[in-house]
Amino acid sequence: MTAAPQSLAVWPVRRESEGLAGRLADELGAALHRPWQDAGRQRDAFRAAFHTARAWVFIGAAGIATRFVSGLPHSKLTDPAVVVLDDAARFAVALLGGHEGGANALAYRVARLTGAVPVVTTATEAVKPLTLGIGCRRGVSEEQIAAAVAHALGEHSLTDVREVATVDLKANEAGLLAFCERHGLPLRIFAAADLEARPFVTRHSEWVQQSVGLSGVCEPCALLASPRGRLTVPKTALNGVTVAVVEDRGAAVFEEKL
Repeated sequence: MTAAPQSLAVWPVRRESEGLAGRLADELGAALHRPWQDAGRQRDAFRAAFHTARAWVFIGAAGIATRFVSGLPHSKLTDPAVVVLDDAARFAVALLGGHEGGANALAYRVARLTGAVPVVTTATEAVKPLTLGIGCRRGVSEEQIAAAVAHALGEHSLTDVREVATVDLKANEAGLLAFCERHGLPLRIFAAADLEARPFVTRHSEWVQQSVGLSGVCEPCALLASPRGRLTVPKTALNGVTVAVVEDRGAAVFEEKL
């Protein structure tokens, strides 16, 4: 199947990944390729199809993806984005077209859908030191999220924020999604089981325990998303939204050296 221009496309290298690829293609509204059905060589088939899509999710090893893409890029302004997802859906790597092509945003989107860890290596993200952990009551508005974040950040700016993290139970909260989209912030999702195994909280919340089965959401989310960081703003609550801020000192030191 050939992807239509301006579409997303999913390319699983191995037939064994067809199930994962199919589910992901459905969620993304993407064209699904089945390269093992072609009589010719798979690499040649991918190279022929490369410029027919605006973005690719390549399911397989990063080394194979690199060899397939080698020699194809012409301009970061027009080349398709490429995100590499391993067969076990552990990591979603923005390989090509991070900013201009949208690979960074696509890596986070793929990660949210599959439970993978998003891997973004562009320098702009690397020097943003802050991660926000956010928890909220059901149905909170974008304005409520924005007010709580501003309250927690204090003198800091949203331009210092690298990503937002929350629990999977809040992955589809319209207000949170709208806030992240408006400000161009990637949203990272953690499974409740992962947070339960790492209960990093300064104050246990009985309400959260009863509602989602966790001792807290915003603090463990922020700390798990930024493992090198330190909690600079413990849980703050405002109008049904909780926010914690973690600062990655490694990113700050790197920016100073630049």
